[in-house]
Amino acid sequence: QVQLVDFGGGLVQPGGSLRLSCVASGTIWKIGTMNWYRQAPGKQRELVAGIVPSGRTNYADSVKGRFTISRDAAKNMLYLQMSSLKPEDTAVYFCNAITSDGNVWGQGTQVTVSS
Repeated sequence: QVQLVDFGGGLVQPGGSLRLSCVASGTIWKIGTMNWYRQAPGKQRELVAGIVPSGRTNYADSVKGRFTISRDAAKNMLYLQMSSLKPEDTAVYFCNAITSDGNVWGQGTQVTVSS
């Protein structure tokens, strides 16, 4: 099985930056696409960024131009670099992996953007 642990969240001011990380372990060879999702209280979980095995990326319109997803397969790491953060970015962020055994999720890391 694949296991994911995500970390790097915290409290930042509007306009600030954070880098989220996710480390994968277990049956790494089963991982295909990886994604970052987020969920705020009272809101639907939403896909914010994804990266397919070819390296092609996609982003939600709300974060495009501000967030960058990247992967270091050799280190079994996934990253989300977030800049120009807005209060509406406040949410729990979850690392996600699409594997041959199904979807796997990190435990979530809280990002709070506030003055």
